[in-house]
Amino acid sequence: MARIGWVTDIHLDWLEPQRRLRFYKTLQAAALDVLLIGGDIGHADSLPCFLTEVEDAIDAPIYFVLGNHDFYGSSIASVKERVCRHAAASRRLRWMPAEGVVKLSETTALVGHDSWADGRCGDFFRSDLLLNDYLLIEELSIAAEMRRFDSYDKQKLFQKLNALGDEAAEYIRRVLGEALGAFPSAFVLTHAPPFRESCWHQGKISDQNSLPHFACRVFGEALLEVLDQHPGCRVTVLCGHTHSAGFAQIRPNLSVWTGRAEYGRPILQKTFDV
Repeated sequence: MARIGWVTDIHLDWLEPQRRLRFYKTLQAAALDVLLIGGDIGHADSLPCFLTEVEDAIDAPIYFVLGNHDFYGSSIASVKERVCRHAAASRRLRWMPAEGVVKLSETTALVGHDSWADGRCGDFFRSDLLLNDYLLIEELSIAAEMRRFDSYDKQKLFQKLNALGDEAAEYIRRVLGEALGAFPSAFVLTHAPPFRESCWHQGKISDQNSLPHFACRVFGEALLEVLDQHPGCRVTVLCGHTHSAGFAQIRPNLSVWTGRAEYGRPILQKTFDV
């Protein structure tokens, strides 16, 4: 039996070195066989150092996805390229989009993708939220448009978010299908909640204003499609992004845990024995 630990939205850039060390000691004390990290580890410039720091502290395989904050100050393409190289050269770090299906036990697999809020949940075109994603990530940046026009082209941004969601959905549809063809159960590690019902905010489901920026509808649709083809299998999704804890039973064989988070106070969300 393997003991799996899950953390998400740890935002290590908000912690001084000694506080990071205390967090790592908490993880060490949990005697984990595998650590899962659900994204938002740092910012683009600090991400490689934090990944190395976690690897040096945890004597176990570390499977991770990236969150939106991990791309701040850079581009999605360059961060993914750098992380892929970094993980490939590492002893224990494994970036899930490059891993495919991971065997956790004789009965359980792990798959995962960073994913992205795809704008399709809630009411994107009436939403007045302006995330830092749209200012600090190259592919999504609307800063130049705002300076020039004091507004921005929402349709253009919507299409970019759609494309990111579609990429994640296509990937998870393929690899989860592979996993459930070989294992009766699987964990799906991701960052953005894949269903409205799993997009929690302070104990409630996020409203129409927030949902477009915090949930990935097509990722959830892909999960349901795969389970339709494998009705006897069970899937557990681990996500974050909203900083609010919640649990959603989407189907009898599909459950979603959403992790809570507070800047400067990372926690071990949950452990699983598989």
